Amino acid sequence: MKTQVKELPLPGFYRAANAGEYGYGPNAGKLQEAAATWRAANDISVASTDKFNLHLLLIDVQKDFCFPEGSLYVAGRSGRGAVDDSRRIAEFIYRNLGALTNVTATLDTHFAYQIFFPSFWVDQDDKPLTAFREVTREQIERGQARPNPAMAKWLCGGNYPWLLKQVKYYCEELERAGKYTLYLWPPHCLLGSDGHALAGVVQEARLFHSFVRGMQSWAEVKGGNPLTENYSVMRPEVLTRHDGQPLAQRNTQFLKTLLTADAVVIGGQAASHCVKSSIDDLLGEIVAQDAALARKVYLLTDCMSAVTVPDGKGGFAADFTPQADAALKRFADAGMHLVKSTDPLASWPDLRIG
Repeated sequence: MKTQVKELPLPGFYRAANAGEYGYGPNAGKLQEAAATWRAANDISVASTDKFNLHLLLIDVQKDFCFPEGSLYVAGRSGRGAVDDSRRIAEFIYRNLGALTNVTATLDTHFAYQIFFPSFWVDQDDKPLTAFREVTREQIERGQARPNPAMAKWLCGGNYPWLLKQVKYYCEELERAGKYTLYLWPPHCLLGSDGHALAGVVQEARLFHSFVRGMQSWAEVKGGNPLTENYSVMRPEVLTRHDGQPLAQRNTQFLKTLLTADAVVIGGQAASHCVKSSIDDLLGEIVAQDAALARKVYLLTDCMSAVTVPDGKGGFAADFTPQADAALKRFADAGMHLVKSTDPLASWPDLRIG
């Protein structure tokens, strides 16, 4: 059977306004019931019969990022960034449900003490550091920033000198790689918290896709290692410890899953951080294998926003939009396609589904 490329109607239960409701969550049982009727009404086949594997990757579309009530809302410059992105993601899934073979959602997953949280650090007066600041190796050497001694027992068997060497090495590795300096974020996506869950309107759409098409609702968990950041779903930022032992590993199986798909579509949060890092790592693997593979990657530019930090005066204390824009240009120059969720799949360049 051929993969279905026609655009489908939005299901009757869908409400666009739910994209802005932090407390909204779908009823999975009712979705399953609705899926059978909708599948028959629209003559949709199960995904196992697809001749073209179109894989949608949704990066960190979680409540802490997607709502003003979240601890790290990705507002973009408009202030509505991730809220509108979630709505467009859901509508993209519904309209193209017959063509999407797989939908994978990544889940940024953290604990109370991690190297990118203020709780991990204290200053020279033993006071916790604050969010939205950088930590450098030089600051550690001067004692202006150092690991919280309370962690040593459970984190490294009480060996605080080892921990001090490790965080110096970590910052040095980040700076050597030239990606960025260690940046402290407010606690977000803590496992077990409401903020860790997917935005309800996106969860609803991915579950409906799963029930209609008989395909698993895939998820990739990332970010639990206390000693390294993990912006990218493909790999943590630093893979080794200062003593040469492994600290973490690349997600080689998921990289293989994406590279063996016929096409990969990517959206999510944030365009300036986790989305950018994930695409960077995917592109690095593509370049190592076959640069032409970049042409099967499609980036939903209207389904991702950049991190901005308001200054309380109508401006921004930090605005990562330029970094996001520069990354998108770089990805396009490498052969990836920049598309909008509202563009019909039939108009996408190099996409030969039918």
